[in-house]
Amino acid sequence: MELMGTPGDDAGAARPAPDPGAPLAVRMRPRTLDEVLGQQHLLDTGAPLRRLVEGAGASSVILYGPPGTGKTTLASLISSTTGRRFESLSALSAGVKEVRAIIEVARRRAAQGTQTVLFIDEVHRFSKTQQDALLSAVENRIVLLVAATTENPSFSVVSPLLSRSLVLQLQPLTVPDIAALLRRAVDDERGYGGTITVDDDALDHLVALAGGDARRALTTLEAAADVAVARAGASDGPVAVDLPTVESAVDRAAVRYDRDGDQHYDVISAFIKSIRGSDVDAALHYLARMIVAGEDPRFIARRLMIHASEDVGMADPTALQAAAAAAQVVQLVGLPEARLALAQATIHLASAPKSGAVNAAISQAMADVSRGRAGMVPPHLRDGHYKGAQGLGNAVGYKYPHDAPSAVVPQQYPPDELVGVDYYTPTAHGAERGLSERLPKLRRIVRGR
Repeated sequence: MELMGTPGDDAGAARPAPDPGAPLAVRMRPRTLDEVLGQQHLLDTGAPLRRLVEGAGASSVILYGPPGTGKTTLASLISSTTGRRFESLSALSAGVKEVRAIIEVARRRAAQGTQTVLFIDEVHRFSKTQQDALLSAVENRIVLLVAATTENPSFSVVSPLLSRSLVLQLQPLTVPDIAALLRRAVDDERGYGGTITVDDDALDHLVALAGGDARRALTTLEAAADVAVARAGASDGPVAVDLPTVESAVDRAAVRYDRDGDQHYDVISAFIKSIRGSDVDAALHYLARMIVAGEDPRFIARRLMIHASEDVGMADPTALQAAAAAAQVVQLVGLPEARLALAQATIHLASAPKSGAVNAAISQAMADVSRGRAGMVPPHLRDGHYKGAQGLGNAVGYKYPHDAPSAVVPQQYPPDELVGVDYYTPTAHGAERGLSERLPKLRRIVRGR
């Protein structure tokens, strides 16, 4: 999990106990790799990040993922478990001067045989000049750079720095991971040491509110525990944190929604069927339920992109553009602002004319291929760019459509077995109405009828 706080510079020394007055998220920062929850794809035996944490790797890394997934924690562990010195910068406040000062300190340490881990949070906010200032130190391993970003580094990190680093993508914590984290905070002496209990429905709601973000989960638990303790006053036993306490602490009503169970599938099914049925308001209702319950917005965006082709298709070719744009906003901006793009795409798709013709066309074409109706590519369509191709008859007789006034010429395109087969049948809905008139004319010209 990603829990903020700057580790001490003496990385090899035993880490001091956290301040009992520090936020719960800081107190519960994992002390060892075994305490880290999630990211098993990066932490399994032999995986690059585990090798780096265990001191077997020497490459700089860019940790890319949403908030609360472990970027800061992993950077701290890389330094503390290998005896390296740790320096931390935030791109929100550091400039080129600060970067160069740390590199100079690291250079002196390197001359004494000690490597420095330089952690840069929000590296995507560094300017090109600031990022360029790191290149020489990274290339010569004066510093081991561990950079964290919530944005795709392919777009936010300069290419030279990107090529000198491993890019490792972190995923949101799963529901079991967040639940385990909260239970650990309740029981562990660094947290509440058993002085509170959390009801099952309250725990479920805390997990849903977290949305895969460890810091958010612990912060919400801390707020709810404060409310429960204040209400209980003097108490001999553990203080119970129930669902109403959590709701009052975060001022947010519980939504009946299980991201791994029937409600997950029922709500997304109702969402898609409402869009397919052109009920804009019902679709927005189900979208709101998913967002409030903490559903992964990327999952919603993927469903919208699928629906745009499956149920709208060529009846409104801009539907897929709208859905893809919403997915990009989710990726680059994130919640809560991305809810507007998801709502806009939902309204667009729900109000668009509908057609399943694209889905039917590709399904029929794939069914024919699966049954063995593939055939040989006609010789005149084969690649003719290599030596000896024409001697084999490849590309001989090909008619270039742009040479014709209409840019359409009579010519066989499918294999012999599929001549005359129609897969795509436009409907009379939306933009497909024009296609339903144009397509038969194109087929007659191409097929020479």
